Amino acid sequence: MKIKDIQEEIVDEFSMFDDWMQRYEYIIELGKNLPLIKEESKIDENLIKGCQSKVWLQGEKKDDKIVFTADSDAILTKGIIAILIRVFSNQTPKDIIDAEMDFIDEIGLKEHLSPTRANGLVSMIKNIKMYALAFDSKK
Repeated sequence: MKIKDIQEEIVDEFSMFDDWMQRYEYIIELGKNLPLIKEESKIDENLIKGCQSKVWLQGEKKDDKIVFTADSDAILTKGIIAILIRVFSNQTPKDIIDAEMDFIDEIGLKEHLSPTRANGLVSMIKNIKMYALAFDSKK
C-alpha cells in the first residue's frame, strides 16, 4: 500500500470515534500491535531525543524498503509511534522523504497532545525521515 492510502485509512478509522477519549483508547490499542524493537536494540543511539517518554526506533533496509521497529515506556506514546510505523514501514526511502504529513492534522492528533508529547511526535517523524535520508544516500 502507498503511504497516502495508509494515511487515508487512518483518517477514516479516526473519524469513526465521536470524542477524543475514544481516540486515545484507540491509539493505546494500536500500540499493542507495535512491531517491537529487539531488547538488545534498546540502546541510547536508538532513543528519540525530544520525547517526554523513552521511545526507541530502529530502521533496517530490506530489499529497497525500510522496515521499522520501535518501543516506548509509555502506552500513549507506543500508540503514536505505532501509527507512524504503520504509515512508513515497508516503504522506500524516497517515498518516506517525500511523504506529506497532513493526516496528523486531519485526525487532530497534534492539537490533542500536550506540548511535550507534540514535540515528541515531531521528533519521531524527524527520526523516521532521517533513516530514510541515510538509506537513500547509500544507493
